[in-house]
Amino acid sequence: MRRPHLASRPAPRLRIKSPRQLIAESGTDLEGHGLRRTMGLFQLVCFGVGAIVGTGIFVGLSDSVAKAGPAVVLSFVLAAVTCVFTAFSFAELGGAIPVSGSSYSFAYATLGERTAFLVGWCLLLEYGVSVSAVAVGWSQYLNELLNSLVGWQLPAALSAGPADGGVVNLPAVVVILLAATLLVRGVRESARATAAMAVLKIGILLLFLAIAFTAFEAGHLSPFATHGAGGVTAGASLAFFSYIGFDAITTAGEEVKDPRKNVPIAIMICIGLVTLLYCAVAVAAIGGLGADAVGDKPAALSLIVNQVTHSTVGGGVIAFGAVVAIASVVLAVMYGQTRILMSMSRDGLVPRVFERVSPKTATPAANTWIVALVFAVPAAFASLDAVVNLTTIGTLAVMAAVNVAVVVLRRGEPDLKRSFRVPLYPASPILGVGFCLYLMYGTGWATWLQFAAFLLVGSLVYTCYGRSRSRLAAPAGPEA
Repeated sequence: MRRPHLASRPAPRLRIKSPRQLIAESGTDLEGHGLRRTMGLFQLVCFGVGAIVGTGIFVGLSDSVAKAGPAVVLSFVLAAVTCVFTAFSFAELGGAIPVSGSSYSFAYATLGERTAFLVGWCLLLEYGVSVSAVAVGWSQYLNELLNSLVGWQLPAALSAGPADGGVVNLPAVVVILLAATLLVRGVRESARATAAMAVLKIGILLLFLAIAFTAFEAGHLSPFATHGAGGVTAGASLAFFSYIGFDAITTAGEEVKDPRKNVPIAIMICIGLVTLLYCAVAVAAIGGLGADAVGDKPAALSLIVNQVTHSTVGGGVIAFGAVVAIASVVLAVMYGQTRILMSMSRDGLVPRVFERVSPKTATPAANTWIVALVFAVPAAFASLDAVVNLTTIGTLAVMAAVNVAVVVLRRGEPDLKRSFRVPLYPASPILGVGFCLYLMYGTGWATWLQFAAFLLVGSLVYTCYGRSRSRLAAPAGPEA
């Protein structure tokens, strides 16, 4: 009598939710889980660009240049290569399991509930804490824009946190609350706003390239690798922050028309477009002004244009573009965070308030406001540098898990419907894991210790709350 009982123990302990169960629960092939399918391919690509292009290039470029010098171009390429391999994996999984849970759901279908919870926990860094960091960058460019327009800036006490010499960063709080207001109104409205802002920010970056290349001097690129290979790696770890957000495309799986086709296509278009833009901007910035003049400078792109044109007008235009660009990142990343929490709530791993959908707007309104209020606090009082490395290592860990998930799903569900398949399998996902680990190494041991502590807290939260409340643990089965 004991043998059958012992033989049945491993499956409940691992608690894997099959891809077909995830798809059935979300209604992916029907009408969704109370969510409306309003995004087409163009809007989804704009959503992806909106989630990616923002603080990382407008603010973080100067930090990467300080680490790598002119070789920051290689840093952006190294970060992009890491993203490309992982993007293949996201595209395959996004087409095979097109639900709103993104990496969390992919891990639940392959690596088990505990790992899935920790992936979702790490996504609190990528989609949540990064909102605070992005909002801080928005505040910097807002002051630059005000200075260009009216010659006045918000006082430091009201535009920076204590770590940056201020008291409270009110603009950072305002942009988060404005994004939440738009998200609560509906996905259609949010998608339209994101599309408009994505087109505008690409136009602004193209304008920057046109201006900066007029002052390009090849001598500014020499010596090239001033800080050696270590500088390139450290720069890549920082530059990677500029790519964070492309996986947010997969969080829209239940609100996209024909998600099996459009999600993989949108991911690949976004990665290609953003990589070309970033490398071109890095070359133009250093070639136009020199690495020493760009490194560790706030609002670096506006500074470059001001010095090239000998006027504050061009810099004001760039600052306006940055204000729009970074606002769109806040909007898109907050969207992704709410959908991750919604999926975790459906599974019982976080409180049920996060899964409630407003019948009026077909959006998780309570979820959105909770996320906005929680992450407005660090935005008001923290500095950008305090969270960039921790956000980066958490995101890289999630991406490594997604690459592993592709391999596990191929072995466990070989007949699952896939609209996209990873090329050069299994080399591609294995290389994806390798590049992720390499960039994680570049974040430094202090960041590793912080990350280990973060994972430990996540494990305790799962053990004390999520494991016992999981719907997979209920006697009646997953639907209980």
